Amino acid sequence: MRRIGVLSSLVADDAAGKARITGFLQELQQLGWTDGRNVRIDIRWSASQADDIRKYAAELVASAPDVILAAGGSSVVAPLLQATRTVPIVFATATDPVAAGFVDSLARPGGNATGFMADEYSIGGKWLEVLKQIAPAVTRVAVLRNPGVASGPAQFGVIQAAAPSFKVEVNPLNMRSAADIERDVATFARSRTSGGLIVTASGLATLYRDLIVALAARHRLPAVYPEHTFATAGGLISYGPDLVDQHRRAAGYVDRILKGEKPADLPVQAPTKYELVINLKTAKALGLTVPQSLLASANDVIE
Repeated sequence: MRRIGVLSSLVADDAAGKARITGFLQELQQLGWTDGRNVRIDIRWSASQADDIRKYAAELVASAPDVILAAGGSSVVAPLLQATRTVPIVFATATDPVAAGFVDSLARPGGNATGFMADEYSIGGKWLEVLKQIAPAVTRVAVLRNPGVASGPAQFGVIQAAAPSFKVEVNPLNMRSAADIERDVATFARSRTSGGLIVTASGLATLYRDLIVALAARHRLPAVYPEHTFATAGGLISYGPDLVDQHRRAAGYVDRILKGEKPADLPVQAPTKYELVINLKTAKALGLTVPQSLLASANDVIE
């Protein structure tokens, strides 16, 4: 009986979290690994709480698994690497793992961790471009970010650098708690200047997804989100990698490690599938006409 640990940055009843882990388990089964038959899978859900992440990372390492899936970004990978430099770790959605110190290089990770990148920081410029396409009147943009992980400030920096070419002013809003998010979005929306919202990718953003989508609707802010579950929850538009596919691909690396390969020799891979999802019902509620160019390139349109 082999052992796989899983540490997620989300919660067990979250739609995105369930879809990602389900994709991982389905792919494992396709590869011949069935929980309870020839492998034991131990899953921990941390709700992006730093103390819980550290506690569960230590628990999983102490259980002596053959490999651990880090089902989250830097907030999950870093504590796992602090807990062990010997147990193989496969990350499904890490941003810039070289700069974070998780691996020596993308081609030759060199340590006990490897996996799949969530996206490049440059995606921030694409979020701003998409927002201006669907809401050209926007001149001020609030960027909701998690300041506790490196990708939050880095993604904001890319958006800030791109802002002059789109003739917009950008303002960072830090995600720390539901109360902070609600207060800061309301304060930003009070200005009479036409405003919009960009939500950068993080476990906290997904955790507060329903609140953020509701606030954007309440304050009539056109918003771009990093994952399709935001659009299906009522958000205007989302653009980002297919994270369920990332977790399926991570299962392939877990399989290879269980069969004897080393994380140090498995190259870190970039996303291969990106999704553009548009919610036409939300666009109509905001009085926006979606350009045909966006509709033509959308992977999914919600009516």
